Amino acid sequence: MGKYEIQVFTGTALGAGTSNKIYIKLIGSISNSGPHKLATLTTFWPGSNQTFTIESQSNIGELLLVEVEPKPRSLMLYVDDDWFCTKIIVTTPEGVDVLFPCHCWMSRHEKLTLRHSVAMLKTKDTVPLLLAHRHENLKKRRQEFKWSLYAPGLPHTVLATFSHELPPEVRFSFTKDNEFLFTASAAFMKLKLEHPLNGTWDSFEDISRILSKKPKTYEYVEKNWMTDEFFGYQFLNGLNPMIIKRCSKLPEKFPVTNEMVKSFLPDKSTLESEMKKGNVFLCDYERLKDLEGNEISREKQYLAAPLCLLFSTHGKLMPIAIQLNQQPGPGNPIFLPSDSENDWLLAKIFVRNAEFNEHELNFHLLRTHLMGEVFTVATLRSLPSCHPLALSLFLFQLLIPHTRYNLQINIMARNLLISEIGYFPQFTAIGNESMTTFLKRAASSMTYSSLCMPDNIKERGLETIPNCYYRDDGLELWDIVYKFVSGFVSHYYSDQDVKEDNELHSWLTEIRENGFLEHSEAGFPKSFCNVKELAKFVTMVIFTMSGQHSAVNNGQFEFGGFMPNFPSSLRCPPPHQKGETTRDSVFATLPDISTTINTIAIVFLLSQESADRYPLGHYPEELFSEETPLKLIAQFKSALKDLEMKIDTRNKKLVLPYIYMNPRNVDNSVAI
Repeated sequence: MGKYEIQVFTGTALGAGTSNKIYIKLIGSISNSGPHKLATLTTFWPGSNQTFTIESQSNIGELLLVEVEPKPRSLMLYVDDDWFCTKIIVTTPEGVDVLFPCHCWMSRHEKLTLRHSVAMLKTKDTVPLLLAHRHENLKKRRQEFKWSLYAPGLPHTVLATFSHELPPEVRFSFTKDNEFLFTASAAFMKLKLEHPLNGTWDSFEDISRILSKKPKTYEYVEKNWMTDEFFGYQFLNGLNPMIIKRCSKLPEKFPVTNEMVKSFLPDKSTLESEMKKGNVFLCDYERLKDLEGNEISREKQYLAAPLCLLFSTHGKLMPIAIQLNQQPGPGNPIFLPSDSENDWLLAKIFVRNAEFNEHELNFHLLRTHLMGEVFTVATLRSLPSCHPLALSLFLFQLLIPHTRYNLQINIMARNLLISEIGYFPQFTAIGNESMTTFLKRAASSMTYSSLCMPDNIKERGLETIPNCYYRDDGLELWDIVYKFVSGFVSHYYSDQDVKEDNELHSWLTEIRENGFLEHSEAGFPKSFCNVKELAKFVTMVIFTMSGQHSAVNNGQFEFGGFMPNFPSSLRCPPPHQKGETTRDSVFATLPDISTTINTIAIVFLLSQESADRYPLGHYPEELFSEETPLKLIAQFKSALKDLEMKIDTRNKKLVLPYIYMNPRNVDNSVAI
């Protein structure tokens, strides 16, 4: 017997409130309180915190669970009135506050049983009632979250065609859909009303006049996109700093001779000696080889699979040779900076189009969005909400912020961007069939180490190249996340606990089988043997969905909005010999006006912040009452703030600041 004070918190999202009646049952180790209606004359409005008192007629024992059920005020009302509850805090008769995290949508007549916020390994979860709840929680998740095959050879996706089909646990009402579609419509309408959609461009000045208000970085790109220095800079700090590698030996398919490039090297130096010094770098777009170009408005489009050689000198990265296809020969010349201005410019434009495809489909879509979806679905299917990894690192304090909107935004992307009637088949050279082939090639080349930034930087030989701000900021951010994760993992686990946790290994198996598809050469772990291995893996998951996504997503409009720097399609084939390219043929190759306008609108849309975004380290949900997790969170925020200040100080000295790994600009999740 005794009185319990109930604090009920409603989320702030649009539509989070409800007029439904809310019933609560307190479940203890001995008995339960029975259902109690939370009496209120008003609705549970968005952002509200309402307090109620209920009295149990019997001693329920230690409070373990809270059952919540919304019911309609009138059976005559058929309108669905979903409610987003963030948390419930129960103060027991003994004066102890017990936190029950919720953070999901509830429909009427939907019972939801919440467990207190103290994490527990399965081997230490001995209370029969809690153990039963654990099993039921996981059973329900496996029924609600199922895998689907999008295309053979690609990471699997959640089984849902539309976002409203997602379970309430991860569904964010209609707000994200509406916001996404409204922003898209606004972007398209503004551009289409101001510009005709037929015809081709006559000058770069005409392209420049598309927009009147431009971000500073956009203006810098527009002014400098033709220069070799900025062309090289983008391989390190642009939209796709992921494909460049140090070159110690030229591949046979790229027969650049010392005679060709000696005028671009220091006096008395050779290509071979500069490769030995680590000053030569290669970008190889082999994954685009032999792909058939799309048709846009019944006009044939063209793809190239270039190789680009670059030389690092005096803090600058300069292109010194470009071959536009993989097979060397008389019809596939090697273009040089000493060639005619138009020849060299067009060669660079073909490289930038290859960058568009590699960036958008491989390093953006595949390696952040689709892999993020694999991490999310595997977690929801394999880890119950009370699991330390689920509670501490994933589903709540760490994973829920890092998976927020991921499933929803991916479903919208599949419907609006990469479906047969989406943006890519309509306005890019790669089209639908070639896009799927390319994605399969990219997926087969993905490795575990390529998703772990320190390993990836080392494998690509980028440890010492000057002025690589993506590397500098990213490695520091990785270390901060790793330290944070290590603290959590070591708090809940010993090495022996890691080995014995079958829920944890089930989670890993789901990720491996549905993400890496059991590629033996991918280097993906098949088990965790100790805390260190687990901490690295969890860091990879969080970094992929936060820092890495920010690096390849947030600058799309600034770097890609000026079309010649990031063309989605090209209307003429690569030149087969030198000396024939004119300024007119450059414009004949660039996308037409309709394709340009649609692409600008898309990259604008994909660069926009969500209305309810949360930067890395900012968690609106209160989920912990334990001292150690709260201390680790505070240290994490402090370290992120220090990195912000360090990046700000450096950026003040740069003509073009690098901001995409600054923690204040890094979203917690793949939410756009």
